[in-house]
Amino acid sequence: MKRFKESFGIKSKSQLILVFIVFGITGTISAAISAPVMNLFGLSLESFPELFYWPVRLLIIFPIYQVLLIIIAYIFGQFNLFWNFEKKLLKKLGFGFLFKSGR
Repeated sequence: MKRFKESFGIKSKSQLILVFIVFGITGTISAAISAPVMNLFGLSLESFPELFYWPVRLLIIFPIYQVLLIIIAYIFGQFNLFWNFEKKLLKKLGFGFLFKSGR
């Protein structure tokens, strides 16, 4: 747990609890809306082979999860912590160019 707190820059137990709450709420909401989003694209288990359905569902819900994470973190006063987390994640995924300054 110490390493987790250090990697996120968490300074107190109360902040750690807020981080877990943000992750929990974000995961719950994204799971709840993933099926309707898939239906919006006309993709369901009945109309799409299961082998492809789950990877496509994950690919579609991933960006929604990232946006929700920032919104919910903002609501709980943890925007900076999660924004830094998002930037680190996006850089690892090859989107680091989005955060380069013109200097």
